[in-house]
Amino acid sequence: MTELFMPFLVMTMLIELTPGPNMAWLALTSASEGKRSGFAAVAGIALGLAILAAASAIGLAELATRSPALFSLLRYAGVGYLLWLAWTTWAGKDKPISDSISNKALGAWFRHGLLLNVLNPKAAVFFITVLPAYIMQNAPVTPQTALLSASYVAIATFVHLVIVALAAQAHGWISTGNRTRIVRRVFAVLLAAIAIWFLIS
Repeated sequence: MTELFMPFLVMTMLIELTPGPNMAWLALTSASEGKRSGFAAVAGIALGLAILAAASAIGLAELATRSPALFSLLRYAGVGYLLWLAWTTWAGKDKPISDSISNKALGAWFRHGLLLNVLNPKAAVFFITVLPAYIMQNAPVTPQTALLSASYVAIATFVHLVIVALAAQAHGWISTGNRTRIVRRVFAVLLAAIAIWFLIS
């Protein structure tokens, strides 16, 4: 821990509180599918961020950002995955939203969160451009990198859990009456909008 640790925590919290695709996707997921699905997605996001942190530590993320073709491939893959989620949500069968979710369904939301973040070049850019600015060269680099990366993942996960808990309050209203299909279609359109937002931002 160095004198730059607290400024890094403040900067990370500000970044995570700034609205972005992850925040919007989690809010939509939790409102339409319930908090258990949202929490499963948060776990996937946390693992995805941890993987990116490890990749940046060994130079893979830096390689991705230095290669325009690979960087574009990652971005388009992330956008494509969001659009695929939007389509499957739109074309899904009409069925009531239930609080009873199977482990298989929870696993699917976990994978969605994982893939969306592994395919998120903006997160990779953070680890190789922002994080190094808070590493002091007159101290061992590896422990600093590990501490800052773990702190970032922890803060991001906390913020995401709060978003899920708040958004899930709307789940009860959504799951009553004939609102399920309408909400699912709106959810699909918003997912597609998030994909476009992810691409142009």
